[in-house]
Amino acid sequence: MPLTTVARGRVYEWSHAVGRGAQSGTGFNYPQTMCLAKGGVAYVANRGNENNFGMRVNEVKIGGPGEEELLAEFFQWGEGDARSTWPFGVAVDGQDHVYVSDEWNNTISVFDSKGKFQRKWGKPGSGDGELLRPAGLVCEKNGNVLVVDSGNNRLQVFTGEGKFVAKCGKAGSGDGEFNQPWGITLDQAGNIYVADWKNHRIQKLSPQGKFMMKIGEYGAVPAASDAYAVSYMGPYISPSGTPGYPKAGLLNHPTDVAVDPDGDIYVADWGNHRICVFDAEGSPIANLIGDAQVMSKWGQMSIDANPDMMKARRRVRSLEPEYRFCFPTAVDFDPETDRIIVADSQRNRLQIYRKVRDYVDFQANL
Repeated sequence: MPLTTVARGRVYEWSHAVGRGAQSGTGFNYPQTMCLAKGGVAYVANRGNENNFGMRVNEVKIGGPGEEELLAEFFQWGEGDARSTWPFGVAVDGQDHVYVSDEWNNTISVFDSKGKFQRKWGKPGSGDGELLRPAGLVCEKNGNVLVVDSGNNRLQVFTGEGKFVAKCGKAGSGDGEFNQPWGITLDQAGNIYVADWKNHRIQKLSPQGKFMMKIGEYGAVPAASDAYAVSYMGPYISPSGTPGYPKAGLLNHPTDVAVDPDGDIYVADWGNHRICVFDAEGSPIANLIGDAQVMSKWGQMSIDANPDMMKARRRVRSLEPEYRFCFPTAVDFDPETDRIIVADSQRNRLQIYRKVRDYVDFQANL
C-alpha cells in the first residue's frame, strides 16, 4: 500500500510513528485520548490494563522521525490527589494547564504543564455540575472546559476551577441527543464536534450547544488491511448477505474527532480500524488506515535489544498487519505543522501523517 493518499484535492503523506508498549517510561499502555500543546508536545492519557499497570499521562515531544522524547509522566494509578483509577480525557488550556478526567472517580484533575498537581473537582451524580463516567475534554478560548459527561449522555461546561456553567444534550438518537458520547473538539469558530459513540456518528453543535449537523451512519467495512477499504471499492458483503460495495461515510463506534483550519473533519473510526476524513459539509473524502512500515525510535530500540524478537519478526510471512491501525481511539490536528496525529491504541503508539500543501507529482516525459 502507498504511503501517500490522494483524494479530492487533498494529499496525506505518512510521516512516522512514535512510541511502543511499556508500563512506564518511553512508551504507552493503551493510549486512550490525547491533546496537543505548543511546540509539538502531546499529552497522552494511557488506559493501562486490568492489573492497574500503565494508567498515566505521558508528556511527549513528537518531533520528526526518530526525535521522540519523553518529557514527563504523571497521574499514575493510585489513591488520593494526583492519582488516577481510570483516566480518560485530556485537554490543555491557553495557560498550559492540563485537565484529565477520571471515569471511575468522576473527577477532573488539573496539573501544570510539567505534571504538578494543582486541584481537582467533580462528584458523581446526574444533577447540574455532577458527573457520571466523564470522557473527552476540550478547553475553550475563554478558559471554560467542556466535559463529555458520557454516563449522563450530555455535555457540561465548567470554569477552569470547576464551577458549573451550562449543559446540553440528553439520552437518545435524535438530533442533539447522545448515546455514550466519547471524544470532543472545537473548530476555529468555536463550534463543537462530538463523537457519538453508540449512535455511530459525529454531531456538530454551535458554541451555544444547538444542533447543526450530523456526520456518518452505522456500517462495518472490509478490514483496514484490504486495499479496497481506502477507496470504498471492491467486493463487499452487506449485513443482509448481499454482495455489493461499501457505502461512503460509514462509521463503527467512532471515538474521537478533529477539525483542521480548512474545515476538514477527521474521525477515529474505532470499529473499522481507520481514520475517516470528511469535508466541512460532512461528505467523505478518504480513509487513512495506518502505514507504519518504519518502526518508531522506541520500538526499534526494543527490537535491537532483543535478538529473539528480531528473529521472530524475520519468520513472519508479512508484517503488513503491524503497519495498520488497530482500534484507533484518538485523533488530533496540529495547525503548526499540518500534521494529523492518531492514537493507535492496540499498537501502543502514535502514527503521524502530514496534510501536504502544494503537492506536485514528478512528471516524466515518455
